[in-house]
Amino acid sequence: MNLDITADQHDLLTLCALRIGSSTLDWSLLARSAQSPEGLAVLMDGQLREDSGAAAKNRPLLQQGLTAGLDDARARVDDELAAAGKAGARLVTVLDADYPANLRMIGNLPPFLFYRGELDPCDARSIAVVGTRQASEDGLRRAARMARELVEHDVVIASGLAKGIDAAAHQATLTAGGRTFAVMGTGIAAPIYPAENRPLAKAILASGGALVSQFWPTSPPAKYTFPRRNVVTSGTTLGSVVIEASSTSGAKMQARLAAEHGKLVFLIRSLADAQPWAKKMVDEDRAILVTQSSDITERLARAADI
Repeated sequence: MNLDITADQHDLLTLCALRIGSSTLDWSLLARSAQSPEGLAVLMDGQLREDSGAAAKNRPLLQQGLTAGLDDARARVDDELAAAGKAGARLVTVLDADYPANLRMIGNLPPFLFYRGELDPCDARSIAVVGTRQASEDGLRRAARMARELVEHDVVIASGLAKGIDAAAHQATLTAGGRTFAVMGTGIAAPIYPAENRPLAKAILASGGALVSQFWPTSPPAKYTFPRRNVVTSGTTLGSVVIEASSTSGAKMQARLAAEHGKLVFLIRSLADAQPWAKKMVDEDRAILVTQSSDITERLARAADI
């Protein structure tokens, strides 16, 4: 299928595709600067109005890229759009009204998302259930129970489609008849990673959920893609609940990111008892200790009343 996009969307993607030597522009800076057609026009004119170190660094790169790299960037965009269209994906950008509302509120937002399935306004009431890939049996059970009980309170479950805690949360949500979306660490047209979760991805789509990616559609998994994926998993949700995570786990990084984003951070008691980093976050009031799912749903209810 052909991906039908606007000229403004194409221009935004072209800015993201500009290469100046081995460098590219700061995508979050582009996203912050291009949240209206007027802002995009300023960028396409080679200007950055943001007063920041990132803008000072990127300003000459933007001007050089627009002068020398525009044709190559447009060709790259066309190739990626063709791959996305072939995969049955769609595009949403910061220029669009249906860009996820929660994600728009963070400073390091992505300029675009490619997705398969359906985005839904109810995704604004979502919680990320995350944790280690090397999960214990207890951890898998806790993740499944947490997802199931949150679904009973009309909470949308987000996670990262990884093996372990992520997969348990997605699957429990589907079994309970809830809505879930997966934030991927690969491009939307790349093979599902890990391969063992391809049936799970298919089931998410069949249920009316979504697969979401902030990367170029053909991007393979890479060391840098998974930390960046955590930014979107945190940003698209109201908060993150970490089930099980070591001091080197990506889920620990997501807890930190969620706190930096001003999101709610929920750490279950067994995690805080086992991991010094988790106990420290609770002790410093950067995270909320959770003993049961109602600790989360009651906090969400209070936040909705503010």
